[in-house]
Amino acid sequence: MTFQEFLDGFRRFDYNNPDFENMGSWPLGIKMLTLLIVIVAIIGGFYWFAIKNSYQELERATGREPSLKEEYQSKAFRVANLDAFKAQLAEMEETFGTLLNQLPDETEMPGLLDDISTTGTQSGLEIDRITPSSDVVREFYIETPITIAVRGSYHEMGNFVSAMSAIPRIVTLHDFNISLQGQGSVNSEAPLSMTIQARTYRYNPGGGQ
Repeated sequence: MTFQEFLDGFRRFDYNNPDFENMGSWPLGIKMLTLLIVIVAIIGGFYWFAIKNSYQELERATGREPSLKEEYQSKAFRVANLDAFKAQLAEMEETFGTLLNQLPDETEMPGLLDDISTTGTQSGLEIDRITPSSDVVREFYIETPITIAVRGSYHEMGNFVSAMSAIPRIVTLHDFNISLQGQGSVNSEAPLSMTIQARTYRYNPGGGQ
């Protein structure tokens, strides 16, 4: 077949009414063009329905890669330090338990007041009054203010304040007010009056809710 005959086949072909039932009689050029169209359609369909989705999934996976790496590093760090975290948690629970045991409950309040009175007496002070006030409810604990009024020398009051830290309960001291009794100059042996507010705490089991 010459090239001219190949081109004549395109001119003679009835494009308006192609005989699909007798495609074998079509000119060679039309057959080759039809085959090319079919191949392109197959390749295009394969790309659209298979490869394109795979590319999109690959792009999504590539986009998640940085966050997945960070998540992996975070989990790997936690796993590598799991024993240390457990030890730290156990230490914190032990510390919390120790502190919790230092918080008096309502039934231990009279004993705490006795400890404060004994501490003041052993420091050489005269106790005028030790008066608990109404509870102040905080988020995780209940605070009980205690007003303490004593008389004695400057050194005796210093000994009392120092000795309060040895009481086996959590007690904090606030709002010191020291005044001179009667007339005279202020010195280490001068009779003084002191009022001080102590605060003790107990756990609030309903806190944080």
